[in-house]
Amino acid sequence: MLDIAGADRSTSAAGWSIHLVGRNPVSAARLDLGLSLCYRDTMRVLVMTKIFPNQRQPGLAPFLRRQCGALAKQCHLDVLGTIPWFPGAKLFKSFTRGGVDLSTVPEWEDIDGLRVRHPRFAYVPGAYLPSAALYAASLWPVVRRYRGNIDVILATWAYPDGVAAWMLAKMLDVPLVVQVIGSDIDVVSKQLSARVQLKWAMPRAHGVIAVSRELAQRCIDLGAQPEATHVICTGVDRELFRPADRSEAKRALGQPEDVRLLLFVGRLCVDKGLRELVAAFKQAWAQDRSLRLVIIGDGPLLRELQEEARALSGNMLVQGALPSTQIARWLAASQLLALPSHHEGTPNVVLEALSAGRPVVATRVGGIPDLIGEPNRGELVAVRDTEGLAQALARVAYLEPNADALAAAPELYDWDENARRMITVLRGACAKTKPGDHV
Repeated sequence: MLDIAGADRSTSAAGWSIHLVGRNPVSAARLDLGLSLCYRDTMRVLVMTKIFPNQRQPGLAPFLRRQCGALAKQCHLDVLGTIPWFPGAKLFKSFTRGGVDLSTVPEWEDIDGLRVRHPRFAYVPGAYLPSAALYAASLWPVVRRYRGNIDVILATWAYPDGVAAWMLAKMLDVPLVVQVIGSDIDVVSKQLSARVQLKWAMPRAHGVIAVSRELAQRCIDLGAQPEATHVICTGVDRELFRPADRSEAKRALGQPEDVRLLLFVGRLCVDKGLRELVAAFKQAWAQDRSLRLVIIGDGPLLRELQEEARALSGNMLVQGALPSTQIARWLAASQLLALPSHHEGTPNVVLEALSAGRPVVATRVGGIPDLIGEPNRGELVAVRDTEGLAQALARVAYLEPNADALAAAPELYDWDENARRMITVLRGACAKTKPGDHV
């Protein structure tokens, strides 16, 4: 914490230089520069995750850059965006993430104002899952330098990150908070080796943050302490994603006024239910030629979807990856968001759609039912139910809910509020531990 007990101390906040003199912490803390608090919360947090965006994969887990940016306003934050590595990795792109050569990612990057370090962790080529022990051993030369300089580790992604982070937290004698977001529990924890290690690490975490109630319960089933398990949804850029005029957005995008746009945004992969979505759209479009499917994103199904779009002669558009500003415009122009995923946490795009005042047709997985529980918010269908999906798309395309009422949903909050809630959990993890008691 901020040490102002000595004679001359200096710190800084929001670009200001502050010189604190004297031994009265109350008087010093009352210095007012018109900032509500003139210095940052000095809790020191080390974020560790293999899914942080980087130079070669700027679209990877975009919520993390927003989350960490907001956290950095409220605490001292260091980010380790780890990169998988093995000798000769750049010669074997098939063993890297999505065939992307990560060997050229620099050691340090400035990302949205954050100074991010990219340490490498060793893994065995062809292995389905990295080894948590190898992960921890690889990071130790970097992490040991933080001894005495951090208060808590925040690991985003349960395995191997959360398990490896516990090993490192133990060696640094600091508490650990694990954030789980979806597939790390829904998919990875089903692998025997990962599940055994998670059952060992979860009870030892001083805090667990899940993005949905379902994920939180699964963490408890893995041994997480119920009183230390918290549900915190990701934030939303409420300025960018807000109700806007649909006709104006259509004109800006060159879309005819009489078409009804059905929008998908996400990674273009099988697990997102895109094949079911295309099949369902074809059924709905055969009955209603005013419908048009728009797909935004990138991934292994890109070429397949482009072929489908050519066959549908302009009634299906594949836009590729787009920046958030363009996604917000497409949401404004759309009738609904479609997300027929096979598994999810609490998808940011669903929060963004509701914040923009647009209903959602999605599968009954993860935290989605917590958000789409009211009829005016859209409809839920079963996973891989193409017929049910087609019918839901046809119905919700003509649903005209009050956009402002959708945007006012209590589940929606901005990134600063998301960070405030996370800071509360991180502080709690620090407050209930003392040096040497980290099991």
